[in-house]
Amino acid sequence: MNLNPQLLSRLRHLRLSGIVEALPLRLVQFQERASEFLELLELLVQDELNRRADRLFARRLKQATITHIKELKDFDWNFNPKIPKGKIVELATARFIREHENVLLIGPPGIGKSHVAAALAIGAIRAGYRARVRSAFDLAADFAEAEAVGERKQLVQLLTKVDLLVVEDFGMKRLGPNAAEDFLEVIMRRHEHTSTVITTNRPPDDWGQFLGDVPAATAILDRFLAHAEVVSMKGKSYRMHQRAQRRATMEAQP
Repeated sequence: MNLNPQLLSRLRHLRLSGIVEALPLRLVQFQERASEFLELLELLVQDELNRRADRLFARRLKQATITHIKELKDFDWNFNPKIPKGKIVELATARFIREHENVLLIGPPGIGKSHVAAALAIGAIRAGYRARVRSAFDLAADFAEAEAVGERKQLVQLLTKVDLLVVEDFGMKRLGPNAAEDFLEVIMRRHEHTSTVITTNRPPDDWGQFLGDVPAATAILDRFLAHAEVVSMKGKSYRMHQRAQRRATMEAQP
């Protein structure tokens, strides 16, 4: 009986070379039921591949600091029809990561920027990339803590090597005195090597103000926007819409 090349490839991928070598002999032993034997083996191998993929996905979600799964299929595109669905769905293919491009998601609070950013990160993980999602506040705190315990170099290396870095809520308020320099170093090291997604409700012209360092902000923008897809998300706050729905539901209850 001819062996399925795909099965052999999967066995080698699982590093089960002993089974690959022993399989022809076992098929001779089970020659009357060889097809059933192979079918069972293929199912078992696929089960093992699925389990390993699930474990890897869960591990990379944890490494990315993603606690809630958000998918684009759950995004309410009808609520704000001006949001560029086609462009966002294209970004979810992770091609921009392969091409080392960046993404700027800009729009008012509550419109769904974080949902889209998380979905892009999850899509990247499913495509085999490593991601990390941090708010601008958490990232500034990470640097302050790393500086205090002498681990700043390790943090910079982590942020530099990850395939996709997502920075949320950029510009919500002014950050610490070293935030501009810290963020500039990250962007410079990632420039043209990896991809970064930033969500913000502030136009780039304001970045120097909330970073407290106009020259650093200019340098950040020069590198980040050089290879960036700018996605403008316009419309009403979906968060406030959900809040109103919950309130209406509670008031309708007897």
